[in-house]
Amino acid sequence: QVQLVESGGGLVQAGGSLRLSCAASGRTFSTYAMGWFRQAPGKEREFVAGISWRDDITYYADSVKGRFTISRDNGKNTVTLQMNSLKPEDTAVYVCAADRFGSGRRYSPAEYDYWGQGTQVTVSS
Repeated sequence: QVQLVESGGGLVQAGGSLRLSCAASGRTFSTYAMGWFRQAPGKEREFVAGISWRDDITYYADSVKGRFTISRDNGKNTVTLQMNSLKPEDTAVYVCAADRFGSGRRYSPAEYDYWGQGTQVTVSS
């Protein structure tokens, strides 16, 4: 099976930046679309960004467009989420997910096959 481990979360001031990473096990990482989701207290899990398994086509939630960038490095079995101009409303647990042969445009968590444990991002005012 595929195991995903996120890192890079932390506390940052509003307007600052964080870079999240997700490391995947196995040698088939390149066949998975990868997505980042987030979940804040009292809210449903929300799609943040996705990247396809080929051609590196990316998708973003409207709330993060222009601020977040998703990318992948298949050689390192990692996907990253560069988060700039962070806002307090970005505070959440960020979780990466894998969708085999996916498009990266899946907004529903149910469409993803594997999940990491998440990393906390806290943006202070």
